[in-house]
Amino acid sequence: MLQRMTESTTTLALAPGRAAAPATGRPRLAALDGLRFLAAMAVVAYHYVAVNHSAWGARTEDSFPNLQPIAAFGSFGVQLFFVISGFVILMSAWGRDVRSFAASRVGRLFPAYWLSVAAVVLLLVVVAPGHKDVGIPETAANLTMVQRAFGVQDVESVYWTLWAELRFYVLVAVLLALGMTRNRLVAFAAVWPVVAAVAVQSDSTLWSTVLVGTDAPLFAGGMVLFLLTKERRSPVLWLVLGLNVALAGVISGRSQSLRIATSTDVTVGPQTYWIAILACFVLVAAVTLTRLDRLSWRWLTLVGALTYPLYLLHSSWGQWLIAKTSPYLPAGVTFALVTAVMLGAAYLVHRFVERPLGPRLRRAVVRDLERTSRALSRTPRAARRAQAPEPDAVSSR
Repeated sequence: MLQRMTESTTTLALAPGRAAAPATGRPRLAALDGLRFLAAMAVVAYHYVAVNHSAWGARTEDSFPNLQPIAAFGSFGVQLFFVISGFVILMSAWGRDVRSFAASRVGRLFPAYWLSVAAVVLLLVVVAPGHKDVGIPETAANLTMVQRAFGVQDVESVYWTLWAELRFYVLVAVLLALGMTRNRLVAFAAVWPVVAAVAVQSDSTLWSTVLVGTDAPLFAGGMVLFLLTKERRSPVLWLVLGLNVALAGVISGRSQSLRIATSTDVTVGPQTYWIAILACFVLVAAVTLTRLDRLSWRWLTLVGALTYPLYLLHSSWGQWLIAKTSPYLPAGVTFALVTAVMLGAAYLVHRFVERPLGPRLRRAVVRDLERTSRALSRTPRAARRAQAPEPDAVSSR
């Protein structure tokens, strides 16, 4: 059993082979899986029904005049994802060392991601060429998932969120390397978003990038919500959560409202995006800090597993399918049909790509990192032995 979080000097136990749920001493949160799926469906609705594109044969506003203002709020599904990620990633890191944490993230993210890159390139180069120029250098860079660090465009527009996630993972890995204690986590969740907000307001591109910019309070707030599952009556944690909600409303909400304004015909004012950001935190708190955390419906876990591949695949291929079917079917039927096809594709990716390849990739990364660690630990000793004088030489002096 893990020691209580209230013991502020306790460092998280190292357990490289332990899965996230056992490491936290609690079962998988099925309701949180269901919430992830709802966030993904909200983003799908936003990209299909709210974003202005030509797939419908007319402006989206004209195709869905009454639904576009509602579907536009599906964009905040991304902010909900980030709050959930803060919670889940800290839960995943709990009880692990850096090697195990890094391997778990690689095994979780890359199999479906590599397939999605191949699928998008197939669409843009073979099936529907001409929409976007994608060459071998861009494709190779995108396979790394850090293409934005090299100034290379994403081959799929939704990949921008993965860049934010990766930078958050690096910060969590640094915390693991330093030793995760309760007090360090609380201090990190309080200070990091403030410094990130200062970097954003001062237009410091480097520091804003390193500190995850406008999304920092969303991740940090999710981390605090996880800590609150251990200390629900801690006034300090509730104050830090309030700080992150406020910062998220100011910078994350405003940033997302600008994205909505540039991609739709909908204007989201400050009061509205504040409510949307607050709703993201309230929803995660509801499924993790109330009796909803006891739900064990297996279908929630299944749909939660579809979230990531659905998010990766739905945008470009979905719009292409809309363009091909919308001339022959009513808009509502087209939307339902394309969404069902994307859900089916997500299930296939989960069943035949993520499930078999994820664990293998994770074990391979752990094995290689352990070999590298052993090699590096032997190097100083070998260097010292090489520098030491031979016994005969010493005795002859």
